Amino acid sequence: MNEPDNAAAACRVLIADDHPLYCDALRAVVPQASPGAQIGEAASQAEVLAAVTDDTSFDLVLLDLNLKGAVGLSCLAALRRVAPTTPVVVVSAVDDPKIMRQVILGGATAYVPKSAPRQVLINALRAILAGGTYMPAEVISALRETRASQPLGELTLRQKKVLALLAKGLSNKLIARTLEISEITVKAHVSAIYRKLGVANRVQAGLEARRFVDAPDP
Repeated sequence: MNEPDNAAAACRVLIADDHPLYCDALRAVVPQASPGAQIGEAASQAEVLAAVTDDTSFDLVLLDLNLKGAVGLSCLAALRRVAPTTPVVVVSAVDDPKIMRQVILGGATAYVPKSAPRQVLINALRAILAGGTYMPAEVISALRETRASQPLGELTLRQKKVLALLAKGLSNKLIARTLEISEITVKAHVSAIYRKLGVANRVQAGLEARRFVDAPDP
């Protein structure tokens, strides 16, 4: 699912967590997913927003929901406003399915429970840094009933093929290679898919693909 990405060696990752022991654990995990990564830390919502001012600040944010100064999903919502395309992976001890749904629908790229094995988080970060998605089984289960009435819309056959590959976690580059089209064309299809399905990111689009059996295999 993943492919080598030389640019990932210099990626900038912000760890937003106020628990020192877990910050240390994340500092050990991030280099395993992206060797040479530059790591910053923030222990409150104010520190997160001081560090992330736009989509060029960091390549990835690892966010705990229970930061000082955060209320509910306020930090995630604020991040989506100032850096709408920066991947945000929520790493939280909260395992409430309702919260998982709110997190994904609120624009997070992935949700990884703190109880998950280290390799699960490493795999998630590798997939996301490669431009793909990652959704653990428990998150998919929690979201299964969300947007249940939303159809696939008026997608073209090619758009449905792109959506099927996107749902498998493939990056735009791998989708282009699989379908033998340009990456620019894939990006155009992905934008059209978002618009027609009324979703905001790859995770939400992937959920729609899993919900309906009429998404064809490529």
